[in-house]
Amino acid sequence: MAIKDLMAKMPFKKKESFLTRMLIMRFSAMGDVAMTIPVIHSLASQHRDLRITVLTRNRFSPMFQWLPANVEVKGIDIDSYEGITGLTQLYNELKVNNYDVIADLHDVLRTKYLRTCFRMGGKKVGVVNKGRKEKHALIGNGQKAEALKPMIQRYADVFNELGYPVEVDFKTAFNPLTENFKDVRTVVGKKNPGDKWIGIAPFAAHQQKVYPLDKMRMVANMLCEKGYKVFLFGAGTSEKEELDSWACDGIKNVCGQLGGLYNEILLMSQLNAMVSMDSANMHIASIVGTPVVSVWGATHPKAGFVGYGQNEDNTVQLDLACRPCSIYGNTECKFGDLRCLNGIKPETIVNKVVSVLG
Repeated sequence: MAIKDLMAKMPFKKKESFLTRMLIMRFSAMGDVAMTIPVIHSLASQHRDLRITVLTRNRFSPMFQWLPANVEVKGIDIDSYEGITGLTQLYNELKVNNYDVIADLHDVLRTKYLRTCFRMGGKKVGVVNKGRKEKHALIGNGQKAEALKPMIQRYADVFNELGYPVEVDFKTAFNPLTENFKDVRTVVGKKNPGDKWIGIAPFAAHQQKVYPLDKMRMVANMLCEKGYKVFLFGAGTSEKEELDSWACDGIKNVCGQLGGLYNEILLMSQLNAMVSMDSANMHIASIVGTPVVSVWGATHPKAGFVGYGQNEDNTVQLDLACRPCSIYGNTECKFGDLRCLNGIKPETIVNKVVSVLG
C-alpha cells in the first residue's frame, strides 16, 4: 500500500492549531469581573471550538474555577507590569500563545495598549462599549430615565460582533452536590434541614454605597431574632474588627476565617439569601444562584449593574431626584447627609429578606 493511501486511512486527531484561540481581558473591579462569568460560561458552552484564556488578576482566579473545560484562567499581578515597558513585556509573554481573537472587556489604558499591539500583529480585536455617555446622562435622572443596557449584555455584544454569537443562558457557576465543603463546614458547621442561612456583606468600595453600619447591625440582629443564622462577609483588618463586634450566638463573622475567596463562594452557594450593597458580593452571590437583597444609595440599578438573574423587585432604594449622583458611587453627597441610605429603615431590608425566603 502506498504511503499516501496508508496515511489517508489513519485516524488523525484534529490538531489543536486548527482551533480558535481567544484571549479575554478584564482586570477589575471584582464585581465587574464576576459579571463576565455568565457570559464566558455561555460562550464556552455554545462554541466548543474556542479555546478561551481569561486574563485577570490573581486574586480573582477562584471565580473561574467552574467554567467549561475549554476555558483557562491566567491570573497575573497586573500592577507589576508598569508603564509601556511593563505592558510590552506582558504583550510579549502573551503573543507566544498565538491567540486568534482578542476580547477587551475592560477598555482602560492598559487593555487599550495591549489590544493595539495585538491588532498591529494582525489579530481580530473586539472591545466593550461601556455606554459612558448614556451613564453620564443618567446621573440625577434615575426617576425618569429608562434603564440602560445591562453590563452583562454589553459583554455579550463584544462576542456577537466578533462573530461568536452568544445567548446568555446561565444558572450557577457550579453544582454544589459535587463540591467538597469540608473546610467550610469546619468553620460554619453543618446546615440542617429547615435551617435558613443569611449572608450580610455590609461594605463597598465607596462610602456612598455603604448602608450605615449601625443600622445594618440592627438588620443582622433582627434577622437573628427571627431564627435565621447570619454570616458576615468582609475583607481586611478594619472590616474584620467591625464585624467581630457584631458577632454573637446566631451571628458569625466569617471575614478572614474561610481561607480565601474559593471557600467564600462555596459558603455563598449555601445561603438562602444574601444582603449586599451594590458591590462585588452581590455579583458573586448571583453567579452561584443565591437570591440577593441589594441595597442602593448613591448608585442606581438602572445603570445596568444589577446582579445576574436577580429580581429587581428585591432591590432596596429610595426614589430621590438626586439619584444616582454618580455611576460608581465615588462622588461625595452634595447634601452631606447620604439621605439616600440614611432614609432606609432596617425593617425595610428585613421585610425584603423575609419576602425572598417566601
